[in-house]
Amino acid sequence: MIPIFVLAGGLATRLRPVTLTIPKSIITINDKPFVIHQLELFERKNISRIHFCLGFLGEMVEEIVKKSGFCDKMEITFSYDGEKQLGTGGAILNSMRQLPDFFFITYGDSYLDINYLNVYDFFEKKKKNEQSCLMTILKNDGLWDTSNVIYEDNKLLLYSKQEKSSRMNWIDYGLGILTKKIFDSFEKEIIFDLSIIYTKLSLENNLLGYPVDKRFYEIGSFSGITDFSNYLKNNL
Repeated sequence: MIPIFVLAGGLATRLRPVTLTIPKSIITINDKPFVIHQLELFERKNISRIHFCLGFLGEMVEEIVKKSGFCDKMEITFSYDGEKQLGTGGAILNSMRQLPDFFFITYGDSYLDINYLNVYDFFEKKKKNEQSCLMTILKNDGLWDTSNVIYEDNKLLLYSKQEKSSRMNWIDYGLGILTKKIFDSFEKEIIFDLSIIYTKLSLENNLLGYPVDKRFYEIGSFSGITDFSNYLKNNL
């Protein structure tokens, strides 16, 4: 299984004042820091290589992970934005020395309880070239957030945060597969959002869509924390 990169360097402004003193990834939910719930999920999904891209107060995340015991059974590494936030795309670029040719990408506030091996197998069968990448998508119809994906006839035709269309009935689910190759044209330490990459790939017909039918859970908002807490109580 390919490794997973966890983007966890944001300021989590929607969760202030809580996140003025701790990073979002270590908010306690049902008696455990969220990052531990994530690691338990990855372990169940047979992902044993994890890299955390950290930023504001990220040392607190690294400390908790290192004390958790997961480092004894997984290969876990860390990188930091530095003095300025690099954005989700810049954080990946900053971690280039850690990157294999292909890797999963997800977010430090996302809990995605799906079959990661099935996603990877689909990608291996469907990828067309060294530029091919993948985005998991969920039929949304404006339910969870603003729809941002056009997916028709089993093809992802467009992903965009800026462009709005009545044909956008799907949403980025929060798990992708990227290739190191697509970052070749970016200069190191440039600040940019991962959405730029995804939009470019979709326009070039190099972004595979993998539909899922199980809702995502996130802790980026107080309502999301409540939903995730209830999910854990009912399912684990």
